[in-house]
This record gives sequence, C-alpha cells and structure tokens, in this order.
Amino acid sequence: MSKAEAFQALTIETLPARLGSVDALTSRIGKDSSHWKVKEVGDGNLNLVFIVTGDKGAAIVKQALPYVRLVGESWPLPLKRSFFEYHALVRQEARAGVGTVPAIYHFDEAQALIVMEFLTPHIILRRALIEGRMPPKIANDLGLFVARTLFRGSDLSMTARGRKEDLALFADNVELCDISENLVFTDPYYEAKLNRHTSPQLDALVEQMRSHTELKVEAQRLKHLFATKAETLVHGDLHTGSIMVTDDDTRVIDPEFAFYGPMAFDVGMLMANFWMSFFSQRGHEREGSRAAQRDWLLGVIVEIWETFRVEFERLWHSERNGMLYSRSVFEDQGDDAGSSAALIGLISQMEEDMLGFAGVEIHRRILGLAHNADFENIEDTDSRAACEARALQFATSIIINAKFSMSLEDAVTLARDCDDGRLPLDSDEGHSQ
Repeated sequence: MSKAEAFQALTIETLPARLGSVDALTSRIGKDSSHWKVKEVGDGNLNLVFIVTGDKGAAIVKQALPYVRLVGESWPLPLKRSFFEYHALVRQEARAGVGTVPAIYHFDEAQALIVMEFLTPHIILRRALIEGRMPPKIANDLGLFVARTLFRGSDLSMTARGRKEDLALFADNVELCDISENLVFTDPYYEAKLNRHTSPQLDALVEQMRSHTELKVEAQRLKHLFATKAETLVHGDLHTGSIMVTDDDTRVIDPEFAFYGPMAFDVGMLMANFWMSFFSQRGHEREGSRAAQRDWLLGVIVEIWETFRVEFERLWHSERNGMLYSRSVFEDQGDDAGSSAALIGLISQMEEDMLGFAGVEIHRRILGLAHNADFENIEDTDSRAACEARALQFATSIIINAKFSMSLEDAVTLARDCDDGRLPLDSDEGHSQ
C-alpha cells in the first residue's frame, strides 16, 4: 500500500486486496489473499480492528478512524494517534520486555494502521473478570509492567536528551490528551452534554457530588497534575479493557493515549478498574456468590502495588542513571540513607496521587461518556445502581482523603466497608474517615 495513497478506511471486503502485497502480513498468514478470512472485532470507542486468518496463521490489523467511533463523524480525531500507539508499543516492549505487548509486524502511517500479533487464546481481562475468572499471574505481571515502563521512561533512567526528544515526539498527541482532560477530570463534575448515568436511581447522589466543592477542587488539582507533570511516558488508558490474558500470559494493548505525564496516572487508572470490578461483582451473582472473587480482586490490588513498589525500588538502586536524584549526590558520597529517603518520598507521593487518579477514573466511568461493561452488563438497573453508588462514594472518599496520608491498605479496607454497606460519612470538610 503506497504511503502517498489517500486514507481509506478498511472494510472486511477491501482488506485482502489492499493488504495482499504487504510482506509482513503475507509471510505470517499466507500469500494468497483470496483465501484470507477477515472478521471485524473492534468493540472499542475509537478504531477498526480486524482478525485476518490465512493458510499459515492469523494477525490483527488495527486502523484508526478520523473520528471517535463511539460518537461518529461529529467528533473528529487525527489519524496520527496510530503513530503514537506504534511508538508507544515499541518503547513499552523495550522497557518492559518482549512478550509484554503484542509484537508489531507492520506500520503504515498514511493509512493509520498497525499489523500486529494475534493473541490467542487470550481474552480481554475485563471480560474474564465479569465471567468470574481469576487469572493467577496478572498482579505480578502488571506490577512489573508499570514499574518498568514508568521508571525506564523517566529522567530517573533516560539521558536528559533522550527523554526530552521522546517528550517532544509524544507532545503532539494533543487531541487524545484533550479527551482525557475533559472526559476524566471535568465532565463528570457538571452536567456535560455527553454524560449519562443510571437514572433516576443515582440522581440524588450525582447532584450531591456535583455540589461538593472540595471534591471538585481535588479533581481539578489532579487535572493540573495530568496536564503539567511530564514525568514519564504513560500508557494513558491502562484499564482492564486494554489488557489481554490467559492463565499464563498477560499482554498490554492499545496505548494510543500515550504521552508524558505523571507516574501515578497509569497505576491509578489500573487500580480504579480493579476496584470497579470489585464493586460490580454483587451485580453478577445470578449463579452464586462472588465473595471469593471480591476477596481475590482486593488481593490483586494489594499485590500490584507491592510488586510495583519492590520493582521500582530495585530499579532505583540498579538503573538510576538519569539526571534526577543523581548518585553523585547520594551513593557516591556514601549517603545511602539520603537515597533511600528520596525514594520513600517519591513513592509516598505516587501513592497519594495514584489514589486520587483512581477516584476520578471511577467517577468518569459511571457518570461520563464511556462506561465500563463491569457495570453496564448488570441487567437489573436497581442492582446496577446500587453497585455504582457504592463505587461512587468510595471514589469520592479516596479523592478527598488521599492527601491526609491515606494508604493503599486504608483504601482497600474502605472498599470492603463500602461494599458491605458501611459507607463513609458525608463531609464537606474532607478527611471523612
């Protein structure tokens, strides 16, 4: 396919003819494109995704569209987001290791498409959690992934020039950052046009939240961090729908929202989605209790954070070669205690910010435009609303209380209390625990 060719969206019918001469694809699935079978499987908000199967195997073809697929052509988006996704995947593989993201076979910038590894028998993690599955490796795998990508993409590890060049490359991902800045941090806190929630069951709670001054101030402080704290290359949309799993393998996908932002953002988004899965489980109990699943999910949250913390500490001591917290200031002068104190302070700040980011992510997935299947697949609206209400009140509490030295363990205890109906006391002054 010529790079000079004007963009054309692929279809099931046109894909074989248009990609039949791409060696990176034909060498893996078969040269005779007339034998290819094409299935469109994109169920996300933005892109076309095809499984292409030939005589030799299968591959994924992902193509960006010039608009938000969830909304339509009234919301245009630049095709260049596939460029950022491609470059993010390359960096994530280099920083987290081969086998942590799908292998990339081909990238066509003009056609905004990526040909990549077909992951099988993997399924989307969110779907696995809704079905009540408990993949045994995800906590360790995800904790290592975020620690390694966030540390190695920062000034703690990279040269100053390398990090700034990378920052400049991803700084152009303006439109997708704008989506997050609005949909995550702003729209849930007023009656934005594209918002929706389970009504009328949640109406009173939503009105209370949108009149909660301290909550809105904290949400905007977190937006300020998101927009200005360019610490490291973040995935930008790291949720359970962006992870594919088997019992033995974990892969992170879809980093088209990648940009240089706060280290805590990816971790907070990830934790939020496990907490939402936790709060949704009572609504999925048609075939029996999900108590074991709820306990396991809280354990996953704790293990992700502990794995992240331990691996970040290991990297701090073994790979801290960048411009920040220079060894010449600490270890080279025999001041190991100073180095450890700096590390403790950094992780403590990340824990605080992570809880805040988790809270706003929960709010926006229940009140904003793009909802999670965790709640949406609960057919009984009263049951769904009850699950969502507990999650919303939990999220409000961790946003407000994070700055009062709330720990992850405190948040896990609070989640269990909220799920059991012991909701946090309402407070306009914060520190409501």
